[in-house]
Amino acid sequence: MDHGSEDTPTGGLQRYVRAVAVELGLAAECWHANPGPPATAYLAVDGNLPSFPDRDFALLWDEEYGWAAAVRTLPTDPPVVITYRGGDVLPPASEVAAYVAALRRGDHPGDPRPIRLRAYGSPDDLTDRLRTYRP
Repeated sequence: MDHGSEDTPTGGLQRYVRAVAVELGLAAECWHANPGPPATAYLAVDGNLPSFPDRDFALLWDEEYGWAAAVRTLPTDPPVVITYRGGDVLPPASEVAAYVAALRRGDHPGDPRPIRLRAYGSPDDLTDRLRTYRP
């Protein structure tokens, strides 16, 4: 069963992360989404960043901080966040791709400090936005 087609927050998260991966031209095996709690996602992005040419590049997402760019010092070590995108916790996939493009140009978008966009379990519209997400 394709859990990404369900009208649930979990299905919406799968659709959302898949849409970002498609926008970035990533293969299906390069990403995963975890409904949590808290909900998170990981995308292994092709190529490296000019500031970290020897490090693997990844995008991380979570329901409190939204998107962040990270690098891996070693394949077995957890990724190290270098910048948080900020703004909306669920920006359009095209805006996430623009963030990645800026990073690849050597720009420094976002903020190196963690910017909490919402608190886990907040009574807001995130669950509804995920449930109804359609790329």
